[in-house]
Amino acid sequence: MEKLRGFEIAKGFEDKNITMPERKTKYSAGYDVCAAEDCVIEPLKKGDKPVLVKTGIKAYMQDDEYLMLCNRSSNPGKKGLILANSVGIVDADYYGNPDNDGLIMYAFYNIKSEPVEIKKGDVIGQAIFQKFLTIDNDTAEGMRIGGFGSTSK
Repeated sequence: MEKLRGFEIAKGFEDKNITMPERKTKYSAGYDVCAAEDCVIEPLKKGDKPVLVKTGIKAYMQDDEYLMLCNRSSNPGKKGLILANSVGIVDADYYGNPDNDGLIMYAFYNIKSEPVEIKKGDVIGQAIFQKFLTIDNDTAEGMRIGGFGSTSK
């Protein structure tokens, strides 16, 4: 069977009993993604960097696809968790990169006044595979050489 798109355990998480993403209903667009380990997200203070919550997974896909990382709809209201980048984009060439093997992480801010505890196995977001289009005179030839946040380097 040809591999078109899917999820795998990222290097370093093989023995961590990672919960693989899954759709809960037949017509769900998103795959529920879980945290790979316990963590605490402190309330946001000016100048704070987002907390990167590891999932223990990586995603493979076709060259003209990307994986959109979305917040869980209940996170802002119930837990005060918002995505620092509004929506995450995982490019096809992020898979297996030499820095972190393509480990998917969610970048959260906590907008509530109390710390938020995330437990290993908690659903933290959704992941949706999408196609993308390029313009007629696209000349992109660069190659990814790193992991998280490395596209422009």
